[in-house]
Amino acid sequence: MHGETRTDKLSGDVNAAAAALRAGRLVAFPTETVYGLGADAANDDAVAAIFAAKRRPRFNPLIAHVADAAAAERLATFSDKARKLAAAFWPGPLTLVLPRAAECPVSLLASAGLDTIALRVPAHPLARELLRAFGGPVAAPSANVSGRLSPTEAEHVAESELAADVFLILDGGECAVGVESTIIGFDDEGRATLLRPGGIARAEIERVIDAPLITPLETGAPAAPGQLTSHYAPRARLRLNADEPQAGEMYLAFGPAAPQGVPGLNLSPAGDLKEAAANLFAYLRILDDTGVDMIAVAPVPHEGLGEAINDRLTRAAAPREENP
Repeated sequence: MHGETRTDKLSGDVNAAAAALRAGRLVAFPTETVYGLGADAANDDAVAAIFAAKRRPRFNPLIAHVADAAAAERLATFSDKARKLAAAFWPGPLTLVLPRAAECPVSLLASAGLDTIALRVPAHPLARELLRAFGGPVAAPSANVSGRLSPTEAEHVAESELAADVFLILDGGECAVGVESTIIGFDDEGRATLLRPGGIARAEIERVIDAPLITPLETGAPAAPGQLTSHYAPRARLRLNADEPQAGEMYLAFGPAAPQGVPGLNLSPAGDLKEAAANLFAYLRILDDTGVDMIAVAPVPHEGLGEAINDRLTRAAAPREENP
């Protein structure tokens, strides 16, 4: 267990969750990617409470979740390419980083001082119901302490270090996608830029815009959520591209050729990258909860959703400072 379990905060009451958001409280809710830690995006104090609860660096921007594309267009300036992507993938695991509209009410803290805003229309029915009931944008990073594993079940939030800061946890079952959204921005020439690989594969996006995605140069401060080098980390260390575990390690395997009889879990015995993405954070959490010091991770192909899986694994394995 990661902390005191707060199952008393689990609820299916969307109206109570919307009322809590209006009161400036934090609400954890399900999306198709991972559970989010939500606050009224237009309330500076509520947004600040997200950063405090997550122990999140203030220069790391937040995604504003909205009920539909029309709500998003009231908050940002959309290019033709952005509208194409929104039409193709919303609701769904795509975040667009766009120039803030002149009258955008979203807290500047959520944008981390940038003149852009990260927007998403989630597909999970409970998330959409909450957003409609609340009637405004909800800022929501993943519902975990910054840099730790993202939660894919309500119980993960209830047993986390965040539980004491969350007023209510909407229980929507397991997340279907299991890795965060793909984040797309646009450079000064209007070219679509892959800021973070995620639940929609690069090739799918390139098909819609009929152009290759470009990758931005590293500039230090994140332009979008999830760009910190060390992120998504369990307490155990990760050893990547391991063909088998060493003594004392747990093994996170992938595919039908994985060694049998070793301690650990297989992300997808069938070698299905969609299944592997959905299982990634939950399986890392289970292995981490054994108290092991090292998790050996099998190679995962870099194609399709494998790009997002490998991005998360690389960040989870990066050297990091411990949370205070």
